[in-house]
Amino acid sequence: MTGTPDPDTRPDADPTDTLAGAGDTTPAEATPPPRPSSLSRGLSSSAVLGTGDLAQTPMHYGEPLREQRALAERGAIVDLPHLRVLRLTGADRLTWLNSITTQKLDTLAPGVSTETLVLDPNGRIEGWLRLIDDGEALWALSDLRTDDTLDFLRRMVFMMRVEIEDLSDDFQAIGAVRALPESLPVTRVWADPWPHIGTGSASYAQVDLGEHVAGTDHPGLETPFVIGIVARADLAGTSASEYRLAGFDAWEALRVAAWRPGRNEIDHKSLVGELDLLRTSVHLAKGCYRGQEAVARVHNLGQPPRRLVFVHLDGSGHIHPDPGAEVLAAVRGTQRPVGELTSVAQHYELGPIGLAVVKRTVAADAPLSVDLGEGGIVTGAQEIIVAPERGHDRTLPGRNRDVDMRNQHR
Repeated sequence: MTGTPDPDTRPDADPTDTLAGAGDTTPAEATPPPRPSSLSRGLSSSAVLGTGDLAQTPMHYGEPLREQRALAERGAIVDLPHLRVLRLTGADRLTWLNSITTQKLDTLAPGVSTETLVLDPNGRIEGWLRLIDDGEALWALSDLRTDDTLDFLRRMVFMMRVEIEDLSDDFQAIGAVRALPESLPVTRVWADPWPHIGTGSASYAQVDLGEHVAGTDHPGLETPFVIGIVARADLAGTSASEYRLAGFDAWEALRVAAWRPGRNEIDHKSLVGELDLLRTSVHLAKGCYRGQEAVARVHNLGQPPRRLVFVHLDGSGHIHPDPGAEVLAAVRGTQRPVGELTSVAQHYELGPIGLAVVKRTVAADAPLSVDLGEGGIVTGAQEIIVAPERGHDRTLPGRNRDVDMRNQHR
């Protein structure tokens, strides 16, 4: 797919700002209320639930740090009822989704887990699907703007042989690290490809920049997440007392420690390169899809305007900032806003940690501060995830003299 060249390819420019394109403004259906877990619990359950779309998701059971260790080392499971469960059927499901999202899916083999993104025409992330095909249907998990994603997908079906169902009332997700308990009646299992670098993909992380495999020091290798799709009818026949349980806070703490971006890291202007999502969710050599020009332009000519960083937070004051807090750094001798803290967790080994998205130009060794409001500050040390600078090693194709007749008669 080609387009009009952008005259501004300076390394610090955002090459997507001048791309044309307007999205469809058809309103999506109203978001359904959060669905409770179908895993049976006694009336005395110690689960502390979240808020918003996590209002039915157990955040912890009174011992969040022990729950983290149990999830990381002892086979605990995590209720994820807020994850929407979708199913795509029809002979064209893979080729069709391949044509409109970022991942190469037309050759996806049954049982292979992957993920794909829905982008707007400017390459910004609008939807995110975790995918597993079983040979007859493509199962998808979503927790990012799912109704808008469904609306877009349904409008793009046209004459293709594809049917899209939201099965969240009939199925729910259960998470674990490495493997789910054998006794859990799982319909399908999605194994997170993070942080492995997929064929046709690329790493933007400093730890393995330019490599074809994940660097051995990448912390994501220590935490292979899996998500099971379970029929609610089957789950209702089991009891929470049969399993070791961890709350969603434990899941999030391990995710942050693994440098794994999630929906918290995505805002209205997020690009895939800023979050190192190319390694698992984008194929750089597939056919056209919406937003491809922007992805290719940043990858081949520019630099992402922002970058994801891991932050070790100062816990001496026993005060933790909230996600969304402003991140400050010294700019020309003055503390100025340079980004936003997107995820925060209290890790059972690392202490207070977080992920932040900051301007690419922030010095890699610059101390960071997080604004608590009313003059309060928590300091932090950044650890580089996305490299501040990437080289562009491009080999231009040679001239084909059979079709290029320039200067043939000189």
